[in-house]
Amino acid sequence: MDMKLEVVVVPVSDIDRAKSFYTRLGWRLDADIATDDDFRVVQVTPPGSPASVIFGTSVTSQVPGSAQGLHLIVNDINAAYEELKRLGADPSEVFHDAGGVFHHAGTDARVPGPDPQRRSYGSFLSFSDPDGNGWVAQEITSRLPGRLDPSTTTFVSAEDLASALRRAADAHGEHEARIGAEDRN
Repeated sequence: MDMKLEVVVVPVSDIDRAKSFYTRLGWRLDADIATDDDFRVVQVTPPGSPASVIFGTSVTSQVPGSAQGLHLIVNDINAAYEELKRLGADPSEVFHDAGGVFHHAGTDARVPGPDPQRRSYGSFLSFSDPDGNGWVAQEITSRLPGRLDPSTTTFVSAEDLASALRRAADAHGEHEARIGAEDRN
């Protein structure tokens, strides 16, 4: 059975301030529904994302600002930095992790600048909404094997398909070599 993550709840203290922040970032406003004074839900969706974010009144019992490590995937971390800065999100400088591909919580293991080899999954930046909910943008330029959705992946020609299969084989070979090297250490 397929299971798709479609909505993430972000706890906020001021709904209109959060709505303004996220829509200023270019996130699509999908809904702003209030049934009475005790219930309001706002839904926004980041550009290109199949998953949305909701916040509001009587939507969660989480403390405002307590959502951390929410990931946005970008294909160019430097362009994402420039865009977020231009839109007023006050992003951190681009960083990579001292330990490798993923990042540690907090800032202790952050190394300034993108991943030196510009490996996919290895470069990050962070920013927070006005309540302190923490977001991480992660640069992914090529997916690990098995991360394509066949219902949305199409090829316009046999050569296009062949090229995609060659890229997948190369990525798989790199992944296997990396795993083998880790096993030897």
